[in-house]
Amino acid sequence: MQALNLISTTEWLSAAAFASAVWVGLWLLRRLAGRYRQYESINHPTPIRLIAYLIGNTKPFLFIGVALFAAEQNLNLPSKIQHVVSCVVLVLIFLQIGLWAGRTVRFYLEIKERERGIDRTLAGSLGIIKLVAGTLIWSVLILVALDNLGVNITALLAGLGVGGVAVALALQNVLGDLFASLSIALDKPFFIGDTLTIDAFTGVVEHIGIKTTRLRSDAGEQIILSNADILKSRVRNFGRAMELRALAVLRVSYTTAGEKLKTISKLVEDIVREQAHVRFERCHLKTFGETALLFELSYFVQQPGEHPLLDIQQAINFRILEEFHRAGIEFVYVPPRII
Repeated sequence: MQALNLISTTEWLSAAAFASAVWVGLWLLRRLAGRYRQYESINHPTPIRLIAYLIGNTKPFLFIGVALFAAEQNLNLPSKIQHVVSCVVLVLIFLQIGLWAGRTVRFYLEIKERERGIDRTLAGSLGIIKLVAGTLIWSVLILVALDNLGVNITALLAGLGVGGVAVALALQNVLGDLFASLSIALDKPFFIGDTLTIDAFTGVVEHIGIKTTRLRSDAGEQIILSNADILKSRVRNFGRAMELRALAVLRVSYTTAGEKLKTISKLVEDIVREQAHVRFERCHLKTFGETALLFELSYFVQQPGEHPLLDIQQAINFRILEEFHRAGIEFVYVPPRII
C-alpha cells in the first residue's frame, strides 16, 4: 500500500489515458477488420482473409488485458501486483489464442465447404474434427499456460498419465466408439445420405456422431448403432454402387405359340433398351415351371443415386405388360398356397 501511495495522481491519470488509448486502438482495428470481411473477395490471398477473420473475431477481454499490461508498464507497482497483473494478462492471452486456433480450424472448413459445395464427407466428419481439434488445442494451451505461470507440469503430466490409464480402462467402451468414429471420419466407408445394410438393419445415414451413427429406415423409424459395432460388422453401402441389378421372372403360359415364345427375349430386350441409363444383360427361357414357362430378365440401372431403381423398374414393367398384351402373350397367375 505504501508503494501505491508513492504513485502520483498524474501518473495514475497518464496510465489510465494510455490504457484507454490502447483499448480504443485495438477496438478500431477490430472494426476495420470486420468491415474488410464484409467486402472481402474470394480472390484475396487466404492468409490475409484469415488474419482479418481472426481480428474481427477477437474478444473484448483481450483488449482489456493488453490495456492493463500497457498501463502497468507506465507505473512503478509493487512486484506482487505486477505478478498478478502479468498472470491475468497471460491467462487472457492464452484464452484468446485458444479461440483463435478454433476459429482457424473453422475458417478452413468453411473454405473447403465453399469450394466443394455441400460435401457429404465434410458433413459427416465435421463434429469429430471439431472435437479432436478443440481437445488438442485446449490441452496444449492449458499446459503451456500453467508452465508460464510457474506450475511444475512435469509432475502434472505424470499424474495425468496414470489417471489417463485409469480413465481409459473405465471408459474403454466409450473410447472404443470414439476411435471408431475417427476411423469412419478418416477412412470414409460411408457418407451422410448413403443407404446402408448393416447385419439385419437397412436405412439411410442421417448422422455420424462421436459415439453412434443413426440410420433412417424405409419404415420411418430411426436406427441407432454403435460406431464400434459398425466397424465389426459387414456393411453393404448402396450409396457407392455405380449400378444396381434388377432381376425379374416372367411366367408365360404353356399355351403360347412357339413362334411367339421365340420373340419374347428380343421383345423384352427392346423394351429395356428404351430406357435411359439402363444396361440390358439377358432375357432367357430359364426353366419349365409346374404351371408356366419361366423367363428370367436381368438388367442394370446405372447411377442409381440419380436414377431410382424402382422408378425405372416400374416403367419397364408397364411396357412389358403393354407389349405382351399387344402380342397376345399371356401371363400365368400362381395363387398362393394355403398351408
